[in-house]
Amino acid sequence: MDINGGAAIITGSATGVGAAAAQLLAGKGCNVVINYTKSETEAKATVAACEAAGAEALLFQGDVSKDDDCRAMAQAAFDKWGRIDALINNAGRTIPAPPGDLEALNAQDFHDVYAVNLIGAYQMVRAVAPHMKAAGNGSIVNMSALGALNGEGSSMAYAASKGALNALTLQLARQLKPEIRVNAVCPGFIQTRWMENMLGSERYNERVQEMAATTPVQKAATPEEIAEILLWFITGTDLMTGEVMQVDYGMRFGAVPKK
Repeated sequence: MDINGGAAIITGSATGVGAAAAQLLAGKGCNVVINYTKSETEAKATVAACEAAGAEALLFQGDVSKDDDCRAMAQAAFDKWGRIDALINNAGRTIPAPPGDLEALNAQDFHDVYAVNLIGAYQMVRAVAPHMKAAGNGSIVNMSALGALNGEGSSMAYAASKGALNALTLQLARQLKPEIRVNAVCPGFIQTRWMENMLGSERYNERVQEMAATTPVQKAATPEEIAEILLWFITGTDLMTGEVMQVDYGMRFGAVPKK
């Protein structure tokens, strides 16, 4: 897809992978919606960076767990640019829980995580799909997680929600074809503020060093590197839909032996 002159919505794009994806899209001439819930200062900085790259950027505060916010976000984009070419469902939530402690999460915790990670993604797709269908072309990329495939991650609720998101990706790819392509990306550890806040600075830095020492690629991914993969599904190929891409930095082959 040629995204130059197009329009894209990136949920959860104040910081991290979402902000990186928005800036990469802007650099390709694509106008972007920068969505946030609380991080207004960071979101405004991302808007400024996208505008400096030569694109228009629309700041939109909204909670994807609320259907009215999703529909309003899509309508705001369409009203401004008359089109919606791409959607990146990047907004996410977790409630960390110690491994093996089945009492650490309750039913409401699962509902709260699913409301953003699964239902929010569905609601955003539902809001943009009519515009993409009418145009005859669209690309949707869901930000999933490696924990959905290997059972690891910050909590059972998070991993399960991302597993459900992968299943939703397959359903949407079947039901929205041929006009709309829907894919998912499942990365492992990423160097983001979100991850550092969750782990704490000491453990976060340890994980960065562990990834560099033990993964076959010998590095911990940056937001920009993961954003490049998200964009590839939008601009790099028109042949992929229903793909759930595992981005595990080669860990499926086992850890690199320590010297």
